[in-house]
Amino acid sequence: MSGLQRIGTADIEPIALGATLLGTGGGGDPHVGALTARRLIRERGEVPVRPAESLTAEDFVVPIGMIGAPSVANESIASLDEFTGVLDALREATGRVPTALMPIEIGGGNSLVPIAAAAAAGLPVVDADAMGRAFPEAQMVTFHLAGYGPGTAAMVDHLGNRVVLDAVSGPWSERLARAVTVEMGGTATMCDYAYPGDVTRECAIPGTLSLAHSLGKALTDNDVRGGERLQGLLRRLDGHLLFEGKIVHLDRRFSAGFTRGEAQLEGLGDHRGQELTIRFQNEFLIAHRDGALAAVTPDLIAVLDQVTSAPVTTENLAYGARVHVIAMPCDERWRTPRGIAEAGPAHFGYQEEYRPVEELAGTAAMSTRQEAR
Repeated sequence: MSGLQRIGTADIEPIALGATLLGTGGGGDPHVGALTARRLIRERGEVPVRPAESLTAEDFVVPIGMIGAPSVANESIASLDEFTGVLDALREATGRVPTALMPIEIGGGNSLVPIAAAAAAGLPVVDADAMGRAFPEAQMVTFHLAGYGPGTAAMVDHLGNRVVLDAVSGPWSERLARAVTVEMGGTATMCDYAYPGDVTRECAIPGTLSLAHSLGKALTDNDVRGGERLQGLLRRLDGHLLFEGKIVHLDRRFSAGFTRGEAQLEGLGDHRGQELTIRFQNEFLIAHRDGALAAVTPDLIAVLDQVTSAPVTTENLAYGARVHVIAMPCDERWRTPRGIAEAGPAHFGYQEEYRPVEELAGTAAMSTRQEAR
């Protein structure tokens, strides 16, 4: 599959859909980001795309995205002034001029913010990100796994307030930025982990914008029926169907700069008589089926509309919705001891040990066969 070379208005919907699937329920609302990106591309022109392998030490690559609770961001939509303001703040603080922008995560609206900002600034966007999914905390990036700090970070809110951070570590950057975000009303535009191109090339997960685009095209292929579309996605992503069911209970709240909560599902079809519980902190983090672990971070958990297979974000979960819940392996870097320590279940206070989704799926299938006997 050849990668994206330029992003026009027609590319925004498939990127939004595919990135929302990879974003595990988080990364911001794709609808709002898509509207902004399409408008700026119409006004300023298509956005060139650079593959990660083309970056050099002379480049200065700036990841840009939204920080805060997605449910708040839906009510406080980022403006063009936030994009230009945060880039100006970072340039003034570092003395360096960006040569390209990049998604910090491949999730929902945060895959579209860099495209919109790149259109506004007349810059290319890098076909890569620093998570391979979306995570709720700022230090949960491959730069941090590789031993790089956040560097100078800049934040701007809808009022035009600017904050520049020089944190001593990734976790400290998260703590400080999250506290500032709460004071900014629960959401802000942020740049961090801005590095020369050779560092970005070393750390970033390549090809994720192209992957999102490809997945989105598959999701909008009207020649493929719903069941075939779901099976095609699972094959493409080495994914597993965890559950088919209806949301019968939903607890969602804003807390300490995050959207937190859980959804309980009642089984339908082959899962009739079973229950599934998903817990989230901006993103879906852990799923239990009939009390047994079914999937857990850093592997990806996604909720899809039962009919269209369109991904559903945590802020768009609705009581009574009929959905499929799937899970997919994360990038191998997150399965290292450091990756699991930084973004595994223990980090979020869960008692379970990390187990790969394919192992859990195999255990569940074996248990089902034994019960059938």
